[in-house]
Amino acid sequence: MRNLPKIELHCHLDGSVRANTVVEIARREGIDIPTYELSELEKMMGVRIDCESLVEYLKCFDISNKVMQSPYSLERIAYELMEDASRENVKYIEIRFGPNLHIRSGMTTDKVIESVLKGIKRAELDFDIKGNLILSNLRHHTMDVLDDIIESGKKYIGKGVVGLDLCAAEEDGFCEKYTDYFKKAREYGYRITIHAGEAGCGKNVFDAVELLGAERIGHGVYIHSHEEAYKTVKNKGVTLEMCPTSNIQTKAIDSFENHPIMDFMKDGIKVSISTDNRTVSATDMTNEMELVAKYNGMTDDDYWKIYMDTVAASFACDSVKLWLLEFVR
Repeated sequence: MRNLPKIELHCHLDGSVRANTVVEIARREGIDIPTYELSELEKMMGVRIDCESLVEYLKCFDISNKVMQSPYSLERIAYELMEDASRENVKYIEIRFGPNLHIRSGMTTDKVIESVLKGIKRAELDFDIKGNLILSNLRHHTMDVLDDIIESGKKYIGKGVVGLDLCAAEEDGFCEKYTDYFKKAREYGYRITIHAGEAGCGKNVFDAVELLGAERIGHGVYIHSHEEAYKTVKNKGVTLEMCPTSNIQTKAIDSFENHPIMDFMKDGIKVSISTDNRTVSATDMTNEMELVAKYNGMTDDDYWKIYMDTVAASFACDSVKLWLLEFVR
């Protein structure tokens, strides 16, 4: 499984930081962190086995974000994520992050985006992998933050920035207030993926597609609870970015055996497989693929179907998509 070509569409930058990198940046930049002992730090940066909810899961990002406040740290962490992915034969990855989380030390949103893109582009030169960036807005932040992200990222569309996302804690009916902002974003050229249906409300998926123009849905496991959402995802060919380990940890699903990914696929819904957060969830793409094969019966044919559907659903340019399809042959 490790040697197979892979594509990852749902990976958070701040949830995929090496613990030793946190220590090195903290020492380099004089940042106070809870411990400099790697084993202890890894435990703090990873989700507890008895995690009770998505809200608790999200607390694991606090330490990594403390050290992601300089151009150096952002470029390095993006580069290392690309390196880690390439080591397990990920050929293309879309990395997402919230730029406004990284302005505590005075960086502009533009500089934050530019620094992450530098890391991605430098890694593309050193490793056999290509990447793009999705800008995320946390739902509990104000609308002026979202507007700043949209406007700041506009100049980088086609230069590494490809999409816009909403993430963090999910409340029922969150989509309506974002309609105008996402209309503007689509007009600018952003592709749209939205975290929805992760924490219990299937209708949020329907709203994300119909109101915000989502082409992909982050997680979407609860579409089974809302008939219209299920039909919309299936009939419109919306791809679900599924992250099995994360879904267990956030209690979206109670066991790997009950994960709906292969049931969705066999019913004609397009799915992709991702890690969500490599460090927080202590996983990688190889592990996620092996879990789906072991517990959900993914066959070799299923794997290649998912791979090709993921190529089609990616926000990559046509030339990159053609390159990715070469690996099927």
